[in-house]
Amino acid sequence: MGKRADKNFETKRKLLEILRILGESDMPLGARAISVELQRRGFNIKERTVRYHLSFLDAMGFTKKHGKKGRTITEQGLRELEEASLEERLGSVKARIEELIFLTTFDPLRREGNVIVNVALIDKRDFEKIVGLFEELSAYVVSHYVKVIDEKERVGGLHVPPGKVAVANICSITIDGVLVKNGIPVEVRYSGIVQISSGKPQRFIDVISYEGTSVDPTKVFVSRKITSVCDALAKGTGRVIANYREIPAIALESAAKVIKSLKAAGITGVITFGTGLSVLGVPLLRGRVGIPVYAGVNAFAAAEERGIKTETLPMHTVMPFKELKML
Repeated sequence: MGKRADKNFETKRKLLEILRILGESDMPLGARAISVELQRRGFNIKERTVRYHLSFLDAMGFTKKHGKKGRTITEQGLRELEEASLEERLGSVKARIEELIFLTTFDPLRREGNVIVNVALIDKRDFEKIVGLFEELSAYVVSHYVKVIDEKERVGGLHVPPGKVAVANICSITIDGVLVKNGIPVEVRYSGIVQISSGKPQRFIDVISYEGTSVDPTKVFVSRKITSVCDALAKGTGRVIANYREIPAIALESAAKVIKSLKAAGITGVITFGTGLSVLGVPLLRGRVGIPVYAGVNAFAAAEERGIKTETLPMHTVMPFKELKML
């Protein structure tokens, strides 16, 4: 069931991307041209498969065939694309979080099952640099387990282009997935920037809610280049990315046991369990526990700070924990 949900999500992404490509063109496009453009955008879809998808879009009335010239998008297709974009703006990130939490099957005691991973594409010539950086990251990440995906291979529907390599590391939302699997309700609320002083987290200085946004906030923070993860590591003062979730106070003891087992399995990053009026500056209602966790993408933010260009894809997919190795 989990595999089917992930496959349906990927198929929808491909169909929408085909519509976007046609919507951006001022002339009909054939399956070959669309396939080339899809590969340029990171989708490894053969021409034959594109034809199949186009036939489906034709039948839905979203595209129109113009003989050998190719297809164009119809008015109905443009409306579908607009509605899909609106759906994304109204909360696809939150929906994606819920989907990935459902797909998480990791058992920290047995150290097996699926974990959620972030993925970053980098130039092959920068690979040794990023390996060295990962070895330096003693804090502010979720785990030191990673997977390297070589060029022309795939990871979660993404085709790694020639000359590139993909690095997958564990996303902090994995912790939420394991908590939920253990019967603990979790509400993932914010991603933000935490100020570090004297090596200790002080407060959130910026937050973005996961509600009503189509762009993962952690990706926004990386692209803005407002982190200073390397300074936090070297000098004890800097800015790092963290996300914030809440659980019922009655579940605190159970959650602490789960997080302890995750730590033993090499998945860390929990900053604190907040039970007061606020947690790192975030107001907390009575009967709730706030749990800020360092984001896995801090590793890629640190890479950007070192001049290593990355294309970061937070919460990209799930993969078996056994496929990741400690760097």
